Amino acid sequence: MNILVLHGPNLNLLGEREPAVYGAMTLAQLDRLILAEASRLGLRVRIFQSNHEGELIDLLHKHRRWAEGVLINPGAYTHYSYALRDALAAVALPAVEVHLSDIRKREKWRRVSVVAPVCVATILGKGAGSYLEGLKRLKREIGKA
Repeated sequence: MNILVLHGPNLNLLGEREPAVYGAMTLAQLDRLILAEASRLGLRVRIFQSNHEGELIDLLHKHRRWAEGVLINPGAYTHYSYALRDALAAVALPAVEVHLSDIRKREKWRRVSVVAPVCVATILGKGAGSYLEGLKRLKREIGKA
């Protein structure tokens, strides 16, 4: 099973950016955890990070025939990117939205996800565990197809 993992804007600053909210783990460390869990689960992953909405959309388009599922942390695009939402819907792959923090317990504007309606699940507030649980969820979801 092939999983496309997308990290959105500012996730390249993990470990530096607001560690009280996002933790001390760097993006490289998070990617290594994802790769290890994917290997354990028998999944193949391709991992990308971009601060640019269009690049995330281009990555979805480019990998749509390789991937069987998408694990995405849209970052701030979660709350307003209908373009990213439409791209997820257009590629018609099972997608799991993940967040390191619990966006429901943060600022009011962060509590709404415009991408959630086109995802099979949203996992949040578990730090790196959100990604690991998301991989397991995708494996189950793809296995049902």
